[in-house]
Amino acid sequence: MIRKLHHNAYRCRDSEATRQFYEDFLGLPLVEAFEIKQTKTGRDTKVLHSFYQLDDGSCLAFFEAPDMPFEFKQQHDFDLHIALEVESEVLQPMLDKGRAQGIETRGVSHHGFIDSIYFRDPNGYVIELCAKLPNHDAAMDPAKNGARDKLKRWTESRAAV
Repeated sequence: MIRKLHHNAYRCRDSEATRQFYEDFLGLPLVEAFEIKQTKTGRDTKVLHSFYQLDDGSCLAFFEAPDMPFEFKQQHDFDLHIALEVESEVLQPMLDKGRAQGIETRGVSHHGFIDSIYFRDPNGYVIELCAKLPNHDAAMDPAKNGARDKLKRWTESRAAV
């Protein structure tokens, strides 16, 4: 049985710029970083793998791999975003902090079951800080929200096109 997320891993352009955003700005401590000099297949490489820990023990991790081509581009929310849960009283101060530091920042967006603010990290990834609203748990309960039926209707409507 899958217990919880240990880490998600993403590419980064610059490990120090990434550290400044995730540790200094967001407050996620850097808990590990190690250099990979050879892949498991025996290829020589030069990669740094770093980990930033959330309160639940899970991590966001990054690979800086200068010798491996990767297209960094600004992501649209629908393409890729990383949503991190915070308490509601954190949203406005973080929104103000992002704006004061010149970080691309937007929000507060009201989604019905969460309120969110958004930043763009140094790698182009969209980072969402979201706070649960009182109806969150009911809204996310598949026994109450009809998630399977919604997916089925979506799938059937796509097949009809």
